[in-house]
Amino acid sequence: MALLTLKVNGKTHTIDADPAMPLLWAIRDFVGLTGTKYGCGIAQCGACTVHLNGNPIRSCSLPVKAAVGKEITTIEGLSQNNSHVVQQAWIKEQVPQCGYCQSGQIMAAAALLKRVPHPTDKDIDTHMQGHICRCGTYGRIRKAIKTASTLQASK
Repeated sequence: MALLTLKVNGKTHTIDADPAMPLLWAIRDFVGLTGTKYGCGIAQCGACTVHLNGNPIRSCSLPVKAAVGKEITTIEGLSQNNSHVVQQAWIKEQVPQCGYCQSGQIMAAAALLKRVPHPTDKDIDTHMQGHICRCGTYGRIRKAIKTASTLQASK
């Protein structure tokens, strides 16, 4: 165990944890933010996606010690009131069915739009590859990303 300082959604948290613990568990169990989900534990499904210094990462396989001194943004930090364009688009397009994977999908889509403001279908396919939705809402996810792009352009 070690004292580790994490900056999550702009707030500093000091936790006493095993430095090898996956960041996901530090976020959920020590920081108390449960929007980031556990899906597979091997970085294959994307449910645990958060941003580390603005880049999407799979938090289930990253040791918490690798996040010390970096900016961590979870789904709770994307906006306080669902005002982020991706969240607005997800609501407008009624993307979720069960919703379990959606926080990871939203975080991945937000990172995509930051890099590629007007993504093509190929851009979306490439960037969202490996984000698994067991309900199969991929068509709605694609539509919501395009809607978010339009909303972003109008701001």
